[in-house]
Amino acid sequence: MKVALDVSSAPAQLAGAGRYMAELARRLPAAGVETTLVCRRGDGLRWAERSLDATVAPLVPRARVARLAYEATLLGVSEPARWADVWHGPHYTMPHRGSTPTVVTIHDLTYFTNPEWHERSKVLFFSRAITYAASHAKVLVAVSDFTARQLEGLFEVHAPIVTAPHGVDLERFSSDSRADDGLFRAHHLATGVPYVFFVGTAEPRKGLDVLLAAFSEISQTDPRIELWIAGQAGWGLSEYEAALAHHVAASRIRRLGFVSDEILPAMLRQSRVVAYPSRGEGFGLPVLEAMACGASVVTSADTVMADVAGDAATLVQVGDVEGLVVALGEAIQQGGTERSARAQRSRARAELFTWERSLDQHRRAYELAMKAG
Repeated sequence: MKVALDVSSAPAQLAGAGRYMAELARRLPAAGVETTLVCRRGDGLRWAERSLDATVAPLVPRARVARLAYEATLLGVSEPARWADVWHGPHYTMPHRGSTPTVVTIHDLTYFTNPEWHERSKVLFFSRAITYAASHAKVLVAVSDFTARQLEGLFEVHAPIVTAPHGVDLERFSSDSRADDGLFRAHHLATGVPYVFFVGTAEPRKGLDVLLAAFSEISQTDPRIELWIAGQAGWGLSEYEAALAHHVAASRIRRLGFVSDEILPAMLRQSRVVAYPSRGEGFGLPVLEAMACGASVVTSADTVMADVAGDAATLVQVGDVEGLVVALGEAIQQGGTERSARAQRSRARAELFTWERSLDQHRRAYELAMKAG
């Protein structure tokens, strides 16, 4: 089986969908899939280092508008596309020309259900891209049952939908904390400080406004607790920036920006609780990675994160500040026995989600696409 995987939309600092692409790129060749990674010009070395057994084709222009135009008009008739048995667009989009059977991954449908969570330009582009993929792809991959149900509800989809939940690297994201102090010192982070931890791209749907409001109350009853916020800056941050600037406990909020793969598992493990009060996601990978590390997790009820977490996390209704205060406060106050029991439940739940299982589903999607021709 020969697959051309389009990784041209993955940023240099990987998170969310970018991490998904990187995991596919690294693992597909080892799973017996002959893989060509189609990336942006100048990114060939980066992808060659991430996937030693894949072929790398740095064809795509770097500028966003040129990249999207190239994908629509030329990528589907490029040499990698003609070589492949299947073309995989792992981030909503696909070429508009070419005859190679195409698989497209749909992460979430919030561009349709909650367009206010996104920049207008992205809503226009991705809603069109998803609509086109739903009509033209041979197979659609949904990253969760939640997304699959929404796809079926929003579109008259004629192609098969294969659900392939994300996995987690259970070796890297583990409960083994022996090296954590050294990692913290190497990254100039204080050890022994109790903190609530959030990781994710800062944007309106992530619920950071709710988290900041909850931390206002928690900080008044616990004079030591800190809030550590990791992740890249997104869009629509004016209200978030204002809330940070005038926060009652601003001196105890640490904005860490993007954190490396090396330190992230340790930060999840050492937190008193991981808070992920997002209003909606396609999957919510930070929740799974936190559980794999044995962290206490508080996330949003009636979302895909609740489906992922099962009974291993505490669930709070979206936007419920007081509910979040209570849930975070209980997690912060947990004793050693309670934390140990929660860590075991979290780890056991995370072990249900492996990249090997995800790859099995991707292989199934590729085989279906080949048969559909």
